[in-house]
This record gives sequence, C-alpha cells and structure tokens, in this order.
Amino acid sequence: MSASCLGKSARSNSGERASAVIAGLGTCLPSHSVDNAALVEVLDTSDEWIRTRTGIESRRRVTPETSTLDLACEAARNALRSAGIDTVDGLVFATTTPERPCPAAAPEIAYRTGQGNILAFDISAVCSGFLYALATAGALITAGTADSVLVVAAETYSRIVDPRDRSTAVLFGDGAGAVVLRAGPADEPGALLAHDLGSDGSGADLIRVPGIREQPSGERWFTMSGRKVYLRAVDRMADSVRRVVKDCDWSIETLDMLVPHQANARIIEALAKRLGLPPERAVCELARIGNTAAASIPLALAGAVTTRRLTPGARTVLTAFGGGLSWASTGLIWPQLAAVTSEV
Repeated sequence: MSASCLGKSARSNSGERASAVIAGLGTCLPSHSVDNAALVEVLDTSDEWIRTRTGIESRRRVTPETSTLDLACEAARNALRSAGIDTVDGLVFATTTPERPCPAAAPEIAYRTGQGNILAFDISAVCSGFLYALATAGALITAGTADSVLVVAAETYSRIVDPRDRSTAVLFGDGAGAVVLRAGPADEPGALLAHDLGSDGSGADLIRVPGIREQPSGERWFTMSGRKVYLRAVDRMADSVRRVVKDCDWSIETLDMLVPHQANARIIEALAKRLGLPPERAVCELARIGNTAAASIPLALAGAVTTRRLTPGARTVLTAFGGGLSWASTGLIWPQLAAVTSEV
C-alpha cells in the first residue's frame, strides 16, 4: 500500500480507536458435485458408511480448468459486492493448496480483483487458516495500518487428497469464502470482540503433506491420523471457545450460535455436547459441500445466513482446528448483511 497509509491511527466516526468490523460476506463453489454414489464405485465404502461417519452426502470438486485462485477471486468479488464497495487497503489469503509454493497468491488475487498495489500476503494454518487470517487482518485495522481488508480463504483439496484413500477422499471438497473487514466502533454489530489462537507442534505429523525433501519423488498426498485428530480437535476447540466466551463477557448459556470448522458432523456434534450447547446452536453446513478446510467457516456462515439460521444480533463464536497443530476462535455479534454466493 502507499506510504501515506502506513502508521495512521484508525479511528471510528466517534473518534474512538477503531475495531475491525465484518461488513461483507461472499463465497464461491465449483459447480461440479460428486455424490457418495460416485465414490462408492471406486472405493471400498458405502453411502451409509460415509453419511453416518461424516454427515456428508456430496462434495464440490473443481474441473482441471479451475484453479484455487479462480475460486478465491470470485469469493473476494462477492464479498466486495456484499459490502457495497469496490476496493480495500489490504488482502490476507489463507490456503493450503496454492497453485505454486512461490510467489504468494494474495498479490495476484488483489491484482485480478482490481485492488491495485495494496498490502497482500498469504497465511498457512490449514483448517485454522481463515480465523488466523481474520485475526491478522483485524490487527492491521486496529493498528491503523489499513482501514479495510479482504480476508479470503480458498482450497482445492481434491488435488492433494489420494483418490484411493477412503479415510480422506470422502471428506474433502473444494470451495472459497471471503469477508470484508472495515474500521468501526467496538460496539457495532460485526465488530471482532475477542480472539484466541494456539498451536502444538508436537502433533505436526497428525495432519500433513510431505515436502520435496521428505519425499523427493512420487506422489505426495495429504494424510491425517483421524482418531487422534478427532480427540484433539474437540478438546482444543472447546477450550478455545470457552476462553473467547469469557473474554466477551458472555456465558456458554447465552451463546446464540457456534460456527465451527466443518470437519465432519461427528466432530461438530461432539464439540457442541462438550460445551453443553443444544445441537441446533452449532452450525453444520457440510452435507452437500464437504470439508473445505480453511474455506469452511465462511461457507458455513453464508449457508447459515442464507437459511436465516444465523440472524443479526446473535452472539456468535467461530472456531477451528487444523494442521500444525493449530486452533483459533473469534467472538462477535453477528451483523446485518447479505451473503453473495456464486458457482464457477
């Protein structure tokens, strides 16, 4: 971004130091859907096995002509439309599946969406990536470095998951989601009220894709130690949610909606039970989308907003767990906005 924007003190209209406020929400999904019946033809599994263990009926997959960047740019444009603006001061992009290791994808997303020479960079925190990007973008706003930031998450896990591996091939789908953050007062609906971020590198091998040095030749597929990940995910997300609820001066009883990473239905159900939340207060939007990793939370938000399950004024906590190991949670009062969605 231009030097004149650096170091300025972000202020709300009232003159108070600004918070970061969600002002727009957009998503993009591939139009191609792969249902369980199609996977049953090539894997040793059944529709019943997939549904009962994951809650997934189908998942979206990109065609060879569609890239992670294509999904990201469309979701970003949709978020801008939702916010009613054309440009922002910065862009933070979360993904595990970029088109290439170098350079970062965020500057190209900024260029392709007409943002000019703004600050733009990538974040890699696997399924926690969107919330890590959200916290980072929010900090740019509260520090006065930017007045508005696009937070984009996009994944094409269909390109890194072994199609012969029943444990992962049935889970993952492709998709993208984005939000616009802008400066605003801390008491405005949509303001990010609290964050909790954490990691545990002792579990690095539980969710991984081997690198070139580790595996110089051959196929390098995504792998996951399912049972160990399940147990740690529920523990870490539950603790993280409780910390954010406390920091927001709420209680679990007064929490209106929990929007977790859409890993699978069993984890979402177990997390709600651990927290003592009724199942209807935990958003589960993965039945026809699958696990879209970093993109899953904005996609779940869009689904819940569209069906009016998530309504303005709701005390809301977003939470995720992913490779690293990493986890994150964010608390906010949900604002009045319409999600803009599309397919490619």
